[in-house]
Amino acid sequence: MQRAIISLEVEAVSVATENLTQPAVVMEETDREAFATSVQRVAGMLQRPDQLDKVEQYRRREARKKASVEARLKAAIQSQLDGVRTGLCQLHNALEDVKDIQSSLADVSKDWRQSINTIENLREVKDAVVQHSQLASAVENLKNIFSVPEIVQEARELIEQGELLQAHRKLMDLECSRDDLMYEQYRMDSRSAHDTGLIRGYFGDVQRLSEELAKQLWVVLQRSLVTVRRDPTVLVSAVRVIEREERTDRRALDRQRQTGFLPPGRPKRWKERMFQVLEGTVSARIEGSQSDTRESDRMWLVRLLEVARRNVLDDLVVVRHLMVQCFPPHYDTFRVFFHLYHRALSARVQELAADDLEANEIVSLLTWVLHTYDPQEMMGHPELSAECDINQLEPLLPEEVVDELLSKYIQTFTSNITGWLRKALETDRKDWYKDTEPEADQDGYYQTTLPAIVFQMFEQNLQVAVQINETFKDQVLQLCLKQMTSFLHRYREEAAAYKEDHLRDRQLPQCYVQYMIAIINNCQTFKESISSLKRKYSHSMEPTANDAAIEKTLSEVAKDGCQFLLDEVFLDLEHHLSELLTRKWITGSHAVETICVTVEDYFSDFSRIKKPFNVEMTSEAHRRVVVEYVKAVMQKRISFRNADERREGADRMIREAQQFKLLFRKLSPDEDKEWLCDSITGMAEVFKLTDPTLLYLEVSTLVSKYPDIREEHIAALLAVRGDASRDMRQMIFETLNQNRSPFPASTPPIFKDITVPSLASMAVPKLLK
Repeated sequence: MQRAIISLEVEAVSVATENLTQPAVVMEETDREAFATSVQRVAGMLQRPDQLDKVEQYRRREARKKASVEARLKAAIQSQLDGVRTGLCQLHNALEDVKDIQSSLADVSKDWRQSINTIENLREVKDAVVQHSQLASAVENLKNIFSVPEIVQEARELIEQGELLQAHRKLMDLECSRDDLMYEQYRMDSRSAHDTGLIRGYFGDVQRLSEELAKQLWVVLQRSLVTVRRDPTVLVSAVRVIEREERTDRRALDRQRQTGFLPPGRPKRWKERMFQVLEGTVSARIEGSQSDTRESDRMWLVRLLEVARRNVLDDLVVVRHLMVQCFPPHYDTFRVFFHLYHRALSARVQELAADDLEANEIVSLLTWVLHTYDPQEMMGHPELSAECDINQLEPLLPEEVVDELLSKYIQTFTSNITGWLRKALETDRKDWYKDTEPEADQDGYYQTTLPAIVFQMFEQNLQVAVQINETFKDQVLQLCLKQMTSFLHRYREEAAAYKEDHLRDRQLPQCYVQYMIAIINNCQTFKESISSLKRKYSHSMEPTANDAAIEKTLSEVAKDGCQFLLDEVFLDLEHHLSELLTRKWITGSHAVETICVTVEDYFSDFSRIKKPFNVEMTSEAHRRVVVEYVKAVMQKRISFRNADERREGADRMIREAQQFKLLFRKLSPDEDKEWLCDSITGMAEVFKLTDPTLLYLEVSTLVSKYPDIREEHIAALLAVRGDASRDMRQMIFETLNQNRSPFPASTPPIFKDITVPSLASMAVPKLLK
């Protein structure tokens, strides 16, 4: 077995070493690596005893691998040798060819040197050939040469008759004769300038004839939109003439590249000129849309744009259905005209944008550019969109021009709307001094036309802004709201000035109360109109800084108006309020009855005030009546002399408080404000008390219900009662100071703003905190 293993290892090493092709310098190292690798492979094959039976099988397999490797090496070496042999043969053949070419070049050089003299001897023959060619050309064109004037005249007559193709044929014959003669002259070595000038002068009418024909062609092209409807053959003839000239231009340029000769007047480039004429025709068509001016017609721009729209659409439809057939297909005629009209309109619109446009004209222009031009009304019309995509065109107005126009509109609109609002307010203010009552809405509430006028202006401008884009609409809406804030400040100032004018002479204006009510109602109308405007023109109902300012100012205007009306009421009540808590009052006065009747009479008019202002005004009137009554008590107009007077005065106060309750319950049945009148009842209970020792309890009850009552108020009550000693007052004050609870912020004040006169003379302790 040991010998078999050793034999297998030796054979594996032999196979590995025979496959090596490295240089001799690394052979030894490679042998060692191969031996080590072979040992590892054999060790991997014979790890188990049962594998020893397969030693012979392993040996045969390695032998086969060895034979396969040897065969591949031999094949590779043989292939390399064949390639080298083939390459050597090809190099040998190339060397032979180079030698043959070198010999041939030497022969050619020898022959060329020998033929130089022969060429010099043939110069006379060459000159004769050129002269013969010139004479042959002259003979060939002899007929045209002698009849140039007649042919020119015939061609001119044909041009006048509209026979453009025949006229052009004669022109081409004349030009061909002239060009052949000039070319032959050009070929002569002398190139006599005199002869060339003689030919050019003789054929001078030909150039003028060409110019006349060109003018006629341009006339036909300028009228192409009309001509194609009447007689398209004329336009076809003009296009065919231009196509012929284009081919002639190409041939002349090709000959110039070959010979250097270019006939006079070439290249004519009539095709290029044709498109220039068509572009001018389109521009003139657009320019001719304007028939009115701003001075003659305020709607001049609208009319101009509508005429342009109609003309462009009609013209492009004619081009698509008629004119395309008159031009070769490779001209792509409809696309050319489509872009010509677009460029002409763009230039015209930019020219209009550069003018000093008014605000409405800016909107008309932008609306037409942004919304009329692209859709089906014009360039996006189904008959046109099938041929050209409007989206591939450049914008009719550059974005910076659009932004500039929008900015200019905003500036103009800001100035205009300020003037409009001022004028509307002045007009409304004049109505306040009328002798007739303001109009009433369907529910009977007084109002003026001011809110309707203001929001009609806003609505009109927002409808215009919507036609441009959403961003601009939002910008105009915010501008309207901002201007509304400034306007309402002026509105408030005018209402205050209106009140001051009335106070100078309360008989004027005659309908002061009714118009002040209308001013208050307008505030609610303004609020509702602003909400409606935002719902219609704004995607977001989130409040903004402008909204808060408007809401605040409207509330202030309405509050001022209500206050002015109440001032009017209490000016009439002033005399009757001054009778309260006086000797006249205790002996029998109808002041409270008169006050109630007067308030009720005024509130019959105030019923025309919209909610919530009428409710707020009723509450304020209720509070103010009670405050005035309390003020009358605090002014110490009377001091009760005995218990009977105190009882009688207290009973009267209780009855009058009940009268106030009934009055305001009637004016505002949904409001629960009886606690206001209860303050009068509470003071009456202080006066009605017969046992002075119980005054503290009654006063503390009053203080607990009305925490804003102060020390001087209690002192005034006790002074009116008339029987409270100094010590008793001192004891009441000290006890209340110790037991007073803090004034809750949620409790509406009654006594807070009521001052007590002659406080310094009453010798009372410091005010309660």
